[in-house]
Amino acid sequence: MRSLSRALTTLAVGFLALDALLFLYSGLSLGRPGLIVSGAACGLAAVLVVLSWRRYRRAIAELEQARREMQAEVESLRALLQGRELHN
Repeated sequence: MRSLSRALTTLAVGFLALDALLFLYSGLSLGRPGLIVSGAACGLAAVLVVLSWRRYRRAIAELEQARREMQAEVESLRALLQGRELHN
């Protein structure tokens, strides 16, 4: 799942970066400020995609860590109950 997420993010950033370059080049060579603004917007969108993906990965890592901690707590409670012969 992680490689799919990374591949999709890379693809999105690649397309946005290419669009940004092409818009900026066209805007500068043709003297059209609207294209320059579009290029800047695509560049900003590419940066936002990267930042969002990193935040998503950090949140997923925190959830996985919390799941492991909960699993360890459940195991310790099971061991405690089995030690006192309170099987449920």
